[in-house]
Order: sequence, then structure tokens, then C-alpha cells
Amino acid sequence: MSDESPLIRSLRAAVAAAPEDVPLRLHFAELLLAEGLGDEAVTEAAVALQHAPGDAAARALMARAMGAPAAPKETPEAPAPEPPEAPAPETPGTPRFDWAAAEQEVGDLVGPRFVEGGTEEPLTADGSGDPGDASAWDVDAPGSVRLADVGGMQEVKERLEAAFLAPMRNPELRKLYGKSLRGGLLLYGPPGCGKTFIARAVAGELGASFMSISLSDVLDMYIGTSEKNVHDIFETARRQAPCVVFLDELDALGAKRSRTHHSGLRNVVNQLLTELDGINGAENEGVFVLAATNVPWDVDLALRRPGRLDRTLLVLPPDAPAREAILRYHLRERPIESVDLGKLVKVTEDFSGADLAHLCETAAESALLESARTGTVRMINMKDLLGAAKQIKPSSESWFASARNVAMFANDGGMYDDLVAYLKKKRKL
Repeated sequence: MSDESPLIRSLRAAVAAAPEDVPLRLHFAELLLAEGLGDEAVTEAAVALQHAPGDAAARALMARAMGAPAAPKETPEAPAPEPPEAPAPETPGTPRFDWAAAEQEVGDLVGPRFVEGGTEEPLTADGSGDPGDASAWDVDAPGSVRLADVGGMQEVKERLEAAFLAPMRNPELRKLYGKSLRGGLLLYGPPGCGKTFIARAVAGELGASFMSISLSDVLDMYIGTSEKNVHDIFETARRQAPCVVFLDELDALGAKRSRTHHSGLRNVVNQLLTELDGINGAENEGVFVLAATNVPWDVDLALRRPGRLDRTLLVLPPDAPAREAILRYHLRERPIESVDLGKLVKVTEDFSGADLAHLCETAAESALLESARTGTVRMINMKDLLGAAKQIKPSSESWFASARNVAMFANDGGMYDDLVAYLKKKRKL
């Protein structure tokens, strides 16, 4: 590393900072190849192909790095053909990578992708859902995602139906019992378990518009602007009603004021409380507030007062049916063979949706790099997937370690009874 040129060091740092930037990685690989670092160039080209499997430039670079001759460029109206360049000498023991043969090998693949056949499961709460770049003034139209698209998690669906959706779907009963068309629901649980996806599914069930709000949409360096942003968010939602306002990472937006030393953050919480109650007598009819957090014990208690975010729902790591649906979803377009989903589901207990997505990425990377190094394409198999499962530690373990203390010593008023019941069931309490 100490003999590297400053340019290589700079590009190496840039690639590490932006791992998904394929053009940048290919430029770095070209430079490595020019410096005679063929093995490193092969690795960089392989990673680029993982992000962009059909990239012609990445494939051509891989072929050159593996020792194959570059394809001659066509020169229109050339006065005389130039003698072809001699192919680069091959390093002994380094096989050529024949992409045409590789494509033929994949195209002619015969055999089951999964051990047990079955219909494709619907899109699931996989934890990889991105709330997007919605700002306080961006409203998504009613989406097509429904709770039926969430794989497994039957208990979560039943709780949502009973505590939130059923009253909203029955206007006659709601009128009879004096139920207001407003509500707040707090989703909490380990990270990567699909809270954002569930929020979008609730909006789809209600046929409501969707606004995703994070701390960056609200905070501003100028005094008073952050509070105005909160007000504008709710004014937009009232105009677009029915509308679901999704407050992501509520512990950042609505942190306990007793622990907040910055007056601007305290003012944001105060404004949020005012908007939840309906500012200046304005009714929030048709405005449904959903919030998500990994640490509900850091949320200001006033936000969880009756009439605000008074209903809570624990979103746990996916159960067995959900894990199968998530794995099937992430493997659906990858070259796989003889994958026993039942066995894979058993060894991934307590994995979050994000963990399962990472497992599939890791297995694909292992097969891809081996194919690049040997020059022979092979399918992703159970060995790759089980090996990845052994490498990955469930990300929910650290969360449950913290939640256990809260469940034992801070469950005032039965606020975390669902969490206590789950920990006892799993013998973690």
C-alpha cells in the first residue's frame, strides 16, 4: 500500500466511500490494470458486475483483466488496416473468461431453482424499503401496496385490523359510536423489520395519500423555520386528506424534552404536539399519523398521551412464512439451483428482513467472485447460502439486549407488555 501512487490511493478511498458507483469503480480498475495490478482489477470488475450484471464495459474490462485479448475497434474509412496488436501474454495458470460460453451455460441451465416448487410469494416487508426523498411538501398518491403484500406477520396484520383499520373502514359504525376519523399509531421494534413497508401498506388499505417525514425534512438552521416546517407538513396533509403522515425515526423528531439541551429541538416537539391536537381548532379529520422508532423509550411521553400516538404495535423479526417470502423475493432473479428454502428458513430464525437481504447478497458475491477467478460460471447453491447464514449475526440481538432492561425495569403502565410477552416466549427474560 505504501508504494501506491497518490492517484490510486485517492481513487481507492473514493470507491470505498461510494461502493455502488459503477463508473468510478471501473475507472479505478482501469488504472489498476494499467499499473500491472491485474488481480485487484479482476476483483474490482467483479464487484462492478455484481452491481450492474449487464454492463458491457465491466464485462470487457473483466475479460482484459483475466488475460483475454481486447475486441478490435472499428475505424470507419481507414486508409489501411493497421496490424492487430498482439494479445497480452497470459499468466500461467490464469484461465480466460469466456463470457459467451458463460451466458450459454446459464441460458441452458436445466434443473430446479428451489427444492420444493410453489407459487411465488407476494412482496414482503423485507426491511430494505426506502421511505424515499419525500419532503414536507411531497405527497405520494395512494399506492397499490396492501397488507396482503406483507409476507407472514399474521399477528401484526390482525392487530392493525382490530386497532386501526376496522374503525376507519366502517363510517356508519364510526358515526354510531362517535369515533373520530383521526388516529395515531406508533410502530416500534428492531431495525430492518419492515416498519416503513407496513406504514405504506396501511396507507394503501385506507386508500390514502402518503407523506414520509424525517428529521432532515424538518430541521433548519434559522430560528422558527423548523416549527414552520412541522406546521406546513400537517397543513399539506389536511389539504390532501385522507392522508397518512409517516414520521420516521420518531426518537429523533420527538426526543424527550427533559434530555434535549437544544431549544430548537424542544420547540419542534412542542409544535408537533400542537399539530397532533389540531392547531387553532383545526380538525385533523382524515389525517392519520403513523410513526416508527427503534427506541420508543426515548420518545417524549407527551407524544404518547391518549389522543395522540396512543396506540403502539410491536413489529418483530419476520416469522417463518415471512422469512420464506423474503428469501424467495431476493433470490427471484438470481441464478440459483437446488435451494431448500425450508432448511434456510430454519437457520435464519431471529434474522430481520434486512439481514435476509444481506444474506442473499453475500451468497451471490461468493458465487460471483469464484466464477470470476476460475473462469467458470456456477449457480448460487445451498453451500453459499448456509455459509452466508453462518457469517451473519442477527442484527436484532443487540436491540433485544437493550429492550430487555426496559421491559424489566421501565414497563410503567404496561406500555411494553407485548415486548415482555415475546421475551418470555423466547426465554430472554
